[in-house]
Amino acid sequence: MTAPVLPGWEHVYSGKVRDLYRPAAPHPDGDVVLVVASDRISAYDHVLPTPIPGKGEVLTRLSLWWFEQLADIVPSHVVSLDVPDAVVGRAMVCRRLEMFPVECVARGYLTGSGLVEYREGQAVCGVPLPPGLGEASRLPEPIFTPASKAEIGDHDENITFEAVAERLGRERAAGLRDLTLRIYARAAEVAARSGIIVADTKLEFGLGPGGDVVLGDEVLTPDSSRFWPADGYAPGRVQPSFDKQFVRDWLTSPESGWDRVSPPPALPDDVVQRTRERYLEAADRLVG
Repeated sequence: MTAPVLPGWEHVYSGKVRDLYRPAAPHPDGDVVLVVASDRISAYDHVLPTPIPGKGEVLTRLSLWWFEQLADIVPSHVVSLDVPDAVVGRAMVCRRLEMFPVECVARGYLTGSGLVEYREGQAVCGVPLPPGLGEASRLPEPIFTPASKAEIGDHDENITFEAVAERLGRERAAGLRDLTLRIYARAAEVAARSGIIVADTKLEFGLGPGGDVVLGDEVLTPDSSRFWPADGYAPGRVQPSFDKQFVRDWLTSPESGWDRVSPPPALPDDVVQRTRERYLEAADRLVG
């Protein structure tokens, strides 16, 4: 799944899901990049060989909507939607940012790597938590649990606030923590109106040309967040979710035969379809 050739733009980088391009000639909006969301899907730090049709459009649609919901809290990197015809609906022209080398994660519920860490020491990223919590427990209050950014094929690693302060300075680290928690609080409130629990979310920030902190990449999509249907929430068990749960479940089943080291296998049609339906349902519930 190679990045498409786009007139007026030069491909410079492909991540797990997104392809980045720079202008082939000076751009009227200045120092910008074209961010294209593909239909690629990743799991367990591998990009899978089977795409999820329409996924890139869902990610872009949701990110644009959330950028608007959060505009009074933090500016976004979006400049325009004047993009090549081949990627309309899945691409944004964005300000080039100096990205912070940290994933800013907010958690309101305990699951995933946070639960693993809690079980080892009753804390997550150095934040102490009360005893007796389990799978999908709601936390007394949302917490900031940053992670180091990893290259494709490597694992993101949970780190403490102190580690962020060492990298970025204490004032900057505190600012990113507070901004992350403000965004999470707004997102949780907005999503609740649509019957969705935002269990956790990952955000990325960078510095704009004027030195202002800007929200970049994607925001509050099923790729960067755990969305749970509120009407089915029951702590103590793994929750159904609006994300790649079907993909993860199949990859770890005996049916796939995958060892999580060798190249991952192609996904069955039914797993692709059910995953696509969950992404679409999340977007339809939130955006309408």
